[in-house]
This record gives sequence, C-alpha cells and structure tokens, in this order.
Amino acid sequence: MELIKNVDFNIDKEEIAKMDSAVRSFVSLLEEGLKKRKVKADVFIGGSFAKKTMIKGESYDIDFFVRFIEDGEISDLLESVLKEIKSKYLRVHGSRDYFQIKPDDKVTFEVIPILKIKTPKEAKNVTDLSYFHVNYVKKNISEQIAREIRIAKQFLKAQGIYGAESYIGGISGYGVECLIIYYKTFEKMAKAIVKASGKILIDPEKKHKGKDILLELNESKLESPIVLVDPTFKERNVLAALRKETFDKLKTSLESLLRKPRDEMFEIKDLDVKKLETKTNKVKGELVKIRLFTDRQEGDIAGTKMKKFSDFIANEMIPYFEVISKNYVYKQDKEAELYLVVKPKAEIIKKGPPLEMIEHAKAFRKEHKNTIMKAGILYAKIKGYKNAKEFLKFWTNKNKDKIKEMDIVKIEVN
Repeated sequence: MELIKNVDFNIDKEEIAKMDSAVRSFVSLLEEGLKKRKVKADVFIGGSFAKKTMIKGESYDIDFFVRFIEDGEISDLLESVLKEIKSKYLRVHGSRDYFQIKPDDKVTFEVIPILKIKTPKEAKNVTDLSYFHVNYVKKNISEQIAREIRIAKQFLKAQGIYGAESYIGGISGYGVECLIIYYKTFEKMAKAIVKASGKILIDPEKKHKGKDILLELNESKLESPIVLVDPTFKERNVLAALRKETFDKLKTSLESLLRKPRDEMFEIKDLDVKKLETKTNKVKGELVKIRLFTDRQEGDIAGTKMKKFSDFIANEMIPYFEVISKNYVYKQDKEAELYLVVKPKAEIIKKGPPLEMIEHAKAFRKEHKNTIMKAGILYAKIKGYKNAKEFLKFWTNKNKDKIKEMDIVKIEVN
C-alpha cells in the first residue's frame, strides 16, 4: 500500500530525549525512596515508551512498574515510597491501585505496583505479566516492525478502536504489538481481518500446538471475535476485551482503507456533528445530544459507567423510536456525550399478558384502552412521543432512582 510506505507516526528525537531524561531522573528517585523505606522491590520501565512503539500525540503516558518481592498491601507500600520522595500523585483505584504523577502538562507517569514473579502462572493480577510482555515485544521487534506497530496504533486511535477499556471494547497496545509481530505488516493484518469470515484464532508461539484452542481455553476467554493466545501465557487471550461491535467497526474501516487508501483515515478527529446533522436531515429524523455526568473515578470506571448508561437509555427508546445511529464520546474526567439520531415510530404496539392470566389481563386492559388479542396474548396500541426530547424528559423524571443507581449524577438534553 503506497500510502503506508510514506507515513510514520514516530515522535521527534528531541521530544524522546526530553522524556528519556525525565524518566531516568524519576527512576533514580523511586529507587532512592525504596532504599530509604527498606522496601524490597525493583523498578522497570514498561509500556510503549520502553518498547519504542509510542506514537506522536498531544499527551503521553509512561509506565513505571515497581516489582515487589513479597505479596501484601503493595499499593500502600508504594504510596509510602511516593510520600518519601515527596511526589505529588493521584491514587487510582482498580483491581490493584496505582498512581499517576504529572511532571508536566504533556506527560503522565503511571506508577504501578506488581509482583516479581518467575513465571506467568504465578501472576495474581494481569499487570504482573507486564515484565514478560515488555521482554517479549523487545525480543521480537525490529525498527521496521516498530514502524508498522505505530501505523496500526495510529489507525486504531483514529477509528476509536484503540484501548481495552470497557467503554471502548477495543484492542490494547500490547494487543496491537502482538498482532503486528505475528502478521509482520499492518497491511497484511488488515487483509487477514477483512478476509476472515468467522472467529480468528492466533497462537503466535504455538502454545497449543496440535490442540484445539477453542477446547483448551476457558470459555469466558473465547467470546471475542479474535482469539490471540498470549505469547507469554497460554491461558490468556490478549484480545478478550474486543467486542463484536468494535470488531465490526474495525473490519469496515479496514475494508474502506484497502479499497481507497487516504491520509484522513489516520487522523484523530472529534466527532463530526455536522455530518450527523446532515445524516439526520437525510433520514428526516431528530438529532439529540445528551451530556452525562458521573461521580465515579475518572478513566475506565467513569467511562464505562456512562457507556453502560448510554446503551441502557438508547435501548429504553427502542419501543418508541427507530434508533438510526448512536455515538458515545467519553470526554475524560467525569463527563461524556451521547449523540442519537432517531425517528419516532408511527405505531407502537405494547405486548401484554396472555388471556389465561386473568388478573394481569384485567389490569392491562384497565391501563390501556385500545387493546387487541393475537394468539391468546393481549397487545395494546399506545400513544408515542412527538420527539425524543419529550420522551427523555418524561423518562428521566420517572427513573430518578435508576439513574442514581447507575452512578449518573446529572443529565443534560440538547
């Protein structure tokens, strides 16, 4: 593909050098803090910075893993070290708490406590595998493969598919790296995904040689459209977080790129509301923008809570509206936006109880004046809503407890 031959998304050498200097200084500080607190642990740099697969962007995350020899409250131990070196940090809650430090406006250090283990089987948390992941990628990477990885990451970011967070349901950085190491180029990966007609099974290191992967792995790890056996741990599917809807979006976007390669498909853009307005006018529908606010921890937790609520409210509209398109945008922090293009249904039929349930049938007829019977079941023709805003006003007033239960503290409809 000529377009891909002429692009790269590497970071400027000057910027890398500046980050490298800051990283080395912080590692020294951490090691000094560990020594003063007499904590048995060592530090290593992980993530795309260590693997040289980081892509140019407006901001950067750099991962520092602190490997503790003994298990226990290692998040608390690490926090005591950060206090010792007088670092200003934010504690982020998760399956194992970690810490964020911002040395400047553009860079965030993520300091993550993990266990120092000899084999992946000993891992008690997925982050404990990070040391093995970094070493695997560094061992199997070349300058050319690193370039192909950056191209793939940029494309996935531009298409809103990059990230294993629940509200994205996409492909993690390590997932991209494993895919490109396996396929060798972004173009080969794209063609393989587009060509696939069913579940894609990949076992890069032949961990299940001569055996059926679908029988070997736990059923819960086989739900994703691509099953990629972790090259460092045969019991793990690297792409377990990949949802079908995200995979379908990936496949469609790759088909489009292969058919007509163009720069704009690698450009990270905000949602084009004007295009949504054009689409709305074309289908003679209604465009609704819903702003959501939560009090949950920013990041994966907040993003996932609001994504779940967005799906829920869109589903609640289906009996009354044709939902033509749905676009969820996590705005970071504790805010998200949901854009819906909808059309009210001309006739709404509500299913009721079977006639044999006498009391329920009686209550249904009392609630609905215009009922019909079909195959022994009651149905009611009910009045719809003039527009989505009217529905949402009624729905939010009626479901205040449910909204609170789903950790949404404020809703604005425009």
